[in-house]
Amino acid sequence: MAAAREGLPDGRYGRSADTRADRKLKVVGAVLGAGLLGVIAWSGIHYITKSDVTGQLLRSKPVSDDTVQAVVEIRKGKDQTGVCTLRSLGADGSEVGRKDVTLDRREEHFTEFVVMRTTQHAAATELEGCRATPGR
Repeated sequence: MAAAREGLPDGRYGRSADTRADRKLKVVGAVLGAGLLGVIAWSGIHYITKSDVTGQLLRSKPVSDDTVQAVVEIRKGKDQTGVCTLRSLGADGSEVGRKDVTLDRREEHFTEFVVMRTTQHAAATELEGCRATPGR
C-alpha cells in the first residue's frame, strides 16, 4: 500500500521562493539596465554631435587699451566650415571682448591671425571653443 504524499514538511527545507528577494533583484536589474541604456545613448549622441573642428590659442597680446591680437591654430576637414569663439578678460576677470571667427579656408591645418576690439584693457585672452557649422 502506497502512502499518499501531501507535500514537503514545513520548515524542513526552507522556503522554495523568497518573493521579497526576487522583487529586489528585479528592481536592481531594472535600475542597472536603465543606467546602461543611458550610458549607451549618451555615448551615441556624443559621438554623432562631436565637433571635428579644433583650435588652440598659440599666443595673444594686447596692443592697446582697446585691441588684442591673437594667433589660433586650427585643425578641420578641408571642406568644412567652422567657427571659433575667442574672449578677452579684464584684470578683474570680467569679459571685455568676444569674437566669433569664421573659418572657411580649404585647408586642414593652418593658423589664423585675429584682431579683437575690447571695451577696456585685456589682461588675458582665451579660446572658448570651436565647432563645425552646418552647410557646405
